[in-house]
Amino acid sequence: MFLLSPAKVSGARAGLLLNPHAPFALARQFHREGLPLADVFSFASGLYFRGKITYARRFADENASDVIRVITTNAGLLDPLTHVTPESLRAFGDSEIHEGNPLYAGPLRRDAQTSARELSADGCAILLGSIATAKYRDVLLECFGERLLFPRDFIGRGDMSRGGLLLRAAREGVELPYSPVLGAILKGKRAPRISEM
Repeated sequence: MFLLSPAKVSGARAGLLLNPHAPFALARQFHREGLPLADVFSFASGLYFRGKITYARRFADENASDVIRVITTNAGLLDPLTHVTPESLRAFGDSEIHEGNPLYAGPLRRDAQTSARELSADGCAILLGSIATAKYRDVLLECFGERLLFPRDFIGRGDMSRGGLLLRAAREGVELPYSPVLGAILKGKRAPRISEM
């Protein structure tokens, strides 16, 4: 399964989407009928979330039990096709992503425990998000243990670089190598530019 860290919903791009007077088509549709979570987060985040969802969709095995779930601030793990309205997006912004916040960590822990039980014996959860902070890492490690993996090429990269790396891998059809989060180096030296790889 792929676990995608959420987009920032308090930024300028999310504000544009939430503006009821925004003139662009995506915002009008959002206010009229809502949008899938992946579309909302892709707009709010730009390159990084777009890279994560494109990569996960490219490499999830449609013929197997692979699933994609998005971490949220207050609703645990959601399917990227979950219908999101302006009200639900505002609610995401009302809860802080912090491992000590029970409104965030409780639903995440609940859904991660369920997902861990449903994984096959040789299954794994691939975190497409930062392991440098505890906000996702510790709750997910508690639930998945050594079966929680991440793309090791993420080490030493910022959000934009990770997004570009994921988009390139999806375009080329080459899945990135993974390493266990448990025992991983959390912060490494700056990685080479994507064009140098």
